[in-house]
Amino acid sequence: MALLTYRDKHILSAQQLRKLSEHKYSCFSASLLDPLLQPWWNWLVAQTPLWLAPNLITIVGLILNVVTTLILICYSPNGVEAPPRWTCLLCALGLFIYQSLDSIDGKQARRTNTSSPLGELFDHGCDSISTVFVALSACISCQLGHYPNWLFFQCFCAIALFYCAHWQTYVSGTMRFGRIDVTEAQFSIIAIHLVSAALGPEIWLTKIPIVGLSWNYTILVFITFGYTLNIINFLKMFTQGGSGKNGSSVAGTSVLSPSIPLTLVVLPALMIAQKSPQNIFTEHASVYILAFGMVAAKVTNKLVIAHMTKAEMEYLDWSLLGPSLLFLNQYFNCIVPEIWLLWFTLIWGTQDLLRYCAQVCLEICQHLRIDLFRIQYTPKGAATHPSTASVSSQSNFGSSGSSADKNGGSAHRKSKSKPH
Repeated sequence: MALLTYRDKHILSAQQLRKLSEHKYSCFSASLLDPLLQPWWNWLVAQTPLWLAPNLITIVGLILNVVTTLILICYSPNGVEAPPRWTCLLCALGLFIYQSLDSIDGKQARRTNTSSPLGELFDHGCDSISTVFVALSACISCQLGHYPNWLFFQCFCAIALFYCAHWQTYVSGTMRFGRIDVTEAQFSIIAIHLVSAALGPEIWLTKIPIVGLSWNYTILVFITFGYTLNIINFLKMFTQGGSGKNGSSVAGTSVLSPSIPLTLVVLPALMIAQKSPQNIFTEHASVYILAFGMVAAKVTNKLVIAHMTKAEMEYLDWSLLGPSLLFLNQYFNCIVPEIWLLWFTLIWGTQDLLRYCAQVCLEICQHLRIDLFRIQYTPKGAATHPSTASVSSQSNFGSSGSSADKNGGSAHRKSKSKPH
């Protein structure tokens, strides 16, 4: 099945690869924090060696973010147990490093003249995974496991809004960031981790004087407010229409078409959690969110590719196998323990996502004649061989262009929604 699918055939057609080569990254941002952080990002990229590949910077940040979150999950898998303070501090550090590295990878691509559509795609792919871990870590840090419905809402809202950001890009051709967007959300979560590290995660369960509500409810109000602003900006897309013919998407498809893959992820997740006789979400919240998060990351990556290649998005996907089995198992009165199928969903979805991304990157690298984690670098004073110059020129083929680099950020990326 999926284990053999990606090995036996190409994922991207010749026409998609040609469209990808022509792709130009377009971005508009009104972020409040981005201009304030530019001096830090500019200083940081100036300290980065010129031989360091931008995609390597991206993947290192993602690995740090994932590892620190997994450590937090080990101590509080359901968000009920209070994790040690040092794990919250570790998450804050991991997210700050990820955010910083994710903001300079595009700058590094420009200063090394290695911008390409592959860099933008790779950045979005890493962000799709990071979104799941960042949202889950924030919920665990402020002890939302005591309110399972809120935990579900917050995590799946983050996942859905990341998808919607790319849905909007698929329709309009331009990625847009509001005043309160990814950077603001990331630093808010860093602040949550730091408060938990300084005062202990239990602080979020204490009651606010006079009001009588716990502090984590205050967090919920602010986060939900941010979600609402993003949803309002997203809905404006339907009144403005798409950039394609007759108000269609960049691929000439209906502006509503991306709603189908998202529905096939979120709706089963909600139904399975609510109908589970074994309380699978409440008892195994982290595994549940990670399992469906990997499925969501896969369909989000397919949406990004559809946008960059101006192609129609496929609705059905092998990553939906796990959720389908969970749903059918409940229909037949759970003949298989749900936790077994949940772990299968996580393992299957993760391997499917990684194999898919690896195959896509391989095909693009072969088409553009570049390496994923290596760039051509000539030390100062060394003679430039003609063949080296030729490869360097090929590496820059399909550069996303400087117009995408709002506020000096990444043209090769800067995904906020993070869109890059």
